[in-house]
Amino acid sequence: MKKTLFTALAAVALAFASPVMAQQSVSYQVSFENAVHHEASVTATFKGVQTPVLEVRMARSSPGRYALHEFAKNVYGVRVTDGKGNPLTPGRPNLHQWNVTGHDGTVVVKYTLFADHPDGTYAGVNLTHAHLNAPATFMYALGLEQAPIRVQFTPPAGQNWTAATQLKPETAPFTFSAPHFQYLMDSPIELASLQWREWTVQDKGRSQKIRIGLHHGGTPEELDEYTQKAQRIVQENQAVFGELPAFDFGEYTFIACYLPGTPGDGMEHRNSTVITSSRPLKSGMTPHLSTLSHEFFHAWNVERIRPQSLEPFNFADANMSGELWLAEGFTSYYGTLLMHRAGVTSVADYLKSAAYPIMAVAVSPGKEYFSPVEMSQQAPFVDASRSVDPTNRTNTYISYYTYGNAIALGLDFTLRTRFKNLSLDDYMRLLWQRHGKAEKPYTLPDLEKALADLTKDAAFAQDFFKRHIYGKEMLPYEALANQMGLTLQASNAAVLGWEGLRFQNDQAIVAQGTFSNGPLYQAGLDRDDALLTLNGQKLTDQKTLDSLLTQHKPGDQVQLEVLQQGTKKTVSVTLARDPELQLVPQEKATKAARARREAWLRKKA
Repeated sequence: MKKTLFTALAAVALAFASPVMAQQSVSYQVSFENAVHHEASVTATFKGVQTPVLEVRMARSSPGRYALHEFAKNVYGVRVTDGKGNPLTPGRPNLHQWNVTGHDGTVVVKYTLFADHPDGTYAGVNLTHAHLNAPATFMYALGLEQAPIRVQFTPPAGQNWTAATQLKPETAPFTFSAPHFQYLMDSPIELASLQWREWTVQDKGRSQKIRIGLHHGGTPEELDEYTQKAQRIVQENQAVFGELPAFDFGEYTFIACYLPGTPGDGMEHRNSTVITSSRPLKSGMTPHLSTLSHEFFHAWNVERIRPQSLEPFNFADANMSGELWLAEGFTSYYGTLLMHRAGVTSVADYLKSAAYPIMAVAVSPGKEYFSPVEMSQQAPFVDASRSVDPTNRTNTYISYYTYGNAIALGLDFTLRTRFKNLSLDDYMRLLWQRHGKAEKPYTLPDLEKALADLTKDAAFAQDFFKRHIYGKEMLPYEALANQMGLTLQASNAAVLGWEGLRFQNDQAIVAQGTFSNGPLYQAGLDRDDALLTLNGQKLTDQKTLDSLLTQHKPGDQVQLEVLQQGTKKTVSVTLARDPELQLVPQEKATKAARARREAWLRKKA
């Protein structure tokens, strides 16, 4: 979810002091005359152009995403002039670039932006709000990346809009600034009739403000409950690292939109996060807070504890990193753990969610193909990307979110059981001190060295990375759970496999490619094959299938009548064990194991 390192603002300000930088500036004016049809009007003005050809671009990627998104596809009506208003005709060397010549040192570009997907990656404009992700909204110019930036919005007349953004507010209404291009591209904006809550956190002798700007149709009481729980989540995040980051301008903003038709998403940024969903707070309180918890942990992990492989963020190509198992996966682990430590979820609910990544990795054939590092490098192919041709990700891929989540749990348990008074919290705190607080990007060897230094056992760290990070070996979860006073409990139920089925017309249609280690694959079945009967009984719905399977145990053989590419046939299928796992507290755990479990789960703030 977001990926761009920024130097301290003071250092940037010094860079502006050079004569060339002092003459350069970028400004944007954005209005919404045709909001009903999802359009925004944008005027970009580039001053102090030093080159005969100014290359103006739309981004192809976005901080927090890894795949290409080709934002230029939603830009049209482009008109270019010089500083005196004389029209210029730009060249088009490619689909996302306009080359401007014949200018007088100033280039003004006016264009229309179509915006109808208000999530963390794209933009959405209608009569109720303008939800703008910067790379999907603003053209930029090569050579002016360090120029200061000013952005001014003109809301539709008669709207009681305010603005939620990490951009610096200026004196004029709806006017904001950014110190440079990278900061602008990292700064989403929600303009709407927002409901606001805020509180102040005293931390390490400094006072910082946490704000929530919410666009929703719920009640103030629901927002109050959301805010109270968010405060506890913020406190638990702070407790892991021992302090909050020093947020630029002394503020961090949760930018949330929970309205019908809004795509679900969460996207972290340096001093803010975007959280979107179509579910209202009334029914979506806990999942919305889970996203909030995940995204806020990113304020440390990936925003400041940041892989060198993502520096600098490339807006013209896909960004590949081998460290996403930690950047995203460890964040997923803490997102749910800190929900429990904050008292938002119960022990039973948390343990159920904690067992899922172990099950997902255990059942996936993908772990035979790629290590966690290699899975991370697959991100440009899978991270909100689109492809027309089917892929075999069912058998070759495990999400780095899921893989890293499982590794985080296993490493946390390993540190707690093998080393005295150590946990994953200590590892994250060390990474914060070495790399995050100093904003010194890390490499994979840096991560291994930090583990070696924390444990004072270089051989352990080397072995852990060799087997579980660079290698494909799963951690011994069952044994580790036992030492934590937990049982990793397996199911005894029989299943046809773990593929999704779609029921229609008295058929169960295989909705995805089948798992190579599963019964359906081994019976020669694949995506779009229709299962008609099981031992002669029609498969009309999921309830019927479940009822039939309760009459069997794993290892039993059943007969499936199937329709495959227009041909009916009967195949024999050997039922598998339901892969579901549960972490269950042991009633007779040893005192030491019980103490480790309680130390892991209890609140720290």
